[in-house]
Amino acid sequence: MTHTVPPAPTSTPSLNDIVSCISGYDPNAMTVTQAQAAIREFIQPIAAIEKVAIRSALSRVLAQDIISRIDVPAHDNSAMDGYALRGTDVAAGAAVTLKVVGSVHAGARFDGEVQPGQCVRIMTGAPMPAGCDTVIPQELTTDAGEHAVTLPAGRVRPGDNRRLRGEDLAMGSVALPRGRRLRPSDIGLLASLGIPEVAVQRRLRVAFFSTGDELRSVGEALDPGCVYDSNRYTLHGMLTRLGCDVIDMGVVGDDPAALEAAFRSACEEADAVITSGGVSVGAADYTKQIMASLGDMMFWKIAMRPGRPLAFGRIRSKGRDAYLFGLPGNPVAVTVSFSFFVRDALLHLAGAEPKPLPRVRVKTAATIRKKAGRTEYQRGILAPDDTGAWTVRLTGTQGSGILRSMSDANCIIELEHERGDVAAGEEVSIVIFDGLI
Repeated sequence: MTHTVPPAPTSTPSLNDIVSCISGYDPNAMTVTQAQAAIREFIQPIAAIEKVAIRSALSRVLAQDIISRIDVPAHDNSAMDGYALRGTDVAAGAAVTLKVVGSVHAGARFDGEVQPGQCVRIMTGAPMPAGCDTVIPQELTTDAGEHAVTLPAGRVRPGDNRRLRGEDLAMGSVALPRGRRLRPSDIGLLASLGIPEVAVQRRLRVAFFSTGDELRSVGEALDPGCVYDSNRYTLHGMLTRLGCDVIDMGVVGDDPAALEAAFRSACEEADAVITSGGVSVGAADYTKQIMASLGDMMFWKIAMRPGRPLAFGRIRSKGRDAYLFGLPGNPVAVTVSFSFFVRDALLHLAGAEPKPLPRVRVKTAATIRKKAGRTEYQRGILAPDDTGAWTVRLTGTQGSGILRSMSDANCIIELEHERGDVAAGEEVSIVIFDGLI
């Protein structure tokens, strides 16, 4: 069941208010970091939450902190199969023979207290017997028999191989924080705490469509001068990986009435709208005009390659509003713009706390040409060289319309705004695709 938490009363600044505070703001020369910061500040996370069973919670965003109601583990227990004993019996560091007074398995408990000179056969995960604080692995013992076992000198120290009660999670501590996007290991953690369901943010609804008379959907005849629309399929995959509910609105031609109807319909059904094409200068590009007429919009030229034109803002129709991302039409530019602008914005809108995409520093296998004064995202292949050292090389020609360059790549080479040409052997930052694209 979904319900909405009323937001605290605040006055939401306009997008123009936000960008006016950017030092040196120029819509025709926005840096990547300036645009990212403006987008994040403008977006307000959705407030609707719902409760779901933990089996259905994968990739959902936690709406509340998860507080551990128990200690994990619930008792001191053995980290090894071996023998539980008193640490004082091995404190001197000399060989010692101990009397075996019982055994204990995981899920059971040893009755009584182990005395000096005694030990208990114990299995991994079994509770530590009273009086014991140390475990010696069975493979480190000698002359192990039913009634006695010898511990060679120096093989174990007091406190070794014991897992303490609550060392994983103490009762009352935060097990998982609000805003976390749940991974498989998180689902397992919830189960270990005996939690059957959790409160999560409602899934984002994202509508998207492509613009242009030249576009054809897969399955349609390809007329002269036309191309198949790949962008919608790329966006569908990326949105699905983010856990969004997707609304594919197809291709909208270069017709003002059709475009306005599409924007209004998308706005009325979704939390966010993504378009590809129509945000650069063109004789038949009505998209920018219609975007501007429907809401609070900015049209930027980002100092980056690929993906220079970018529209962002919020549009309204029939009392509903939605954030709008107008992406370039070139296939590679769509993927790059989504990855470095839209992805984090949608996570923030969904109530998640976006983490910076991990960057890895590696050496280049060859020279990379780069123009200073813009951030470049070049498609790379990360692989070990003949010595086993990991290096990165370009996929080939880096044109923004060459979708094959993205398909061949397993990483993005991120070349900083101020950087110029990169010599072979220099280090660069890369973002690995796995789990992203």
